Amino acid sequence: PKDIQNGMMGKKFDNQFNGMLFILTDGEHSFWMKDCIVNLDIIFINNNTITKIHKNCKPCKGNNCLRYKGFGDMVLEIKGGSSDLYDIQENDIVVIND
Repeated sequence: PKDIQNGMMGKKFDNQFNGMLFILTDGEHSFWMKDCIVNLDIIFINNNTITKIHKNCKPCKGNNCLRYKGFGDMVLEIKGGSSDLYDIQENDIVVIND
């Protein structure tokens, strides 16, 4: 839970293809951008289907940050603007390779 809460706080991506994947319990979840240093796209995934994309979420300082909600069993955070760049859409199917 602490790693999920910290997420991308104080981190940046090494390149366009990096991301952070959160494996969660099925249900509604809320993410924030507290102390992040880069814009993020926050992608909610349920049963391998994208259910919600919050695009280009801006970093927030302090504790009164916007919360980005969605339903799913996974959340993928990627560099802000990447979902548009790679034409990632709600209802797309996600395939995870080992």
